[in-house]
Amino acid sequence: QVQLVESGGGLVQAGDSLRLSCAASGRTSSIYTMGWFRQAPEKEREFVATISYMTGATYYADSVQGRFTISRDNAKNTVYLQINSLEPDDTAVYYCAATERASYRSTRYYSRESLYDFWGQGTQVTVSS
Repeated sequence: QVQLVESGGGLVQAGDSLRLSCAASGRTSSIYTMGWFRQAPEKEREFVATISYMTGATYYADSVQGRFTISRDNAKNTVYLQINSLEPDDTAVYYCAATERASYRSTRYYSRESLYDFWGQGTQVTVSS
């Protein structure tokens, strides 16, 4: 099992920046890829970004490309999501996820929510205009 704990959310103003963290514990040596997803009020959860735990290769949703940066610190078993120029539409609960499923496919393949076996409890990000 892998346990994930997100932190770093909060209430911010449009234009501000935030860095979300996701600390992994447990069977971390089995993690292949980690990702961030978000769920806005009354909307379905959507993919944000993913990073290969081994290579560091990344892939982003078109809606966040250029403003969001996903990164990892394997020594700390932590994945980060840097969010710049926050917009009210970024308001959502942000979830961290991990998968042990290896694939020869590109990082883009891991934008699929169904591939992830472990999820954190989420951290709320609220952006005021």
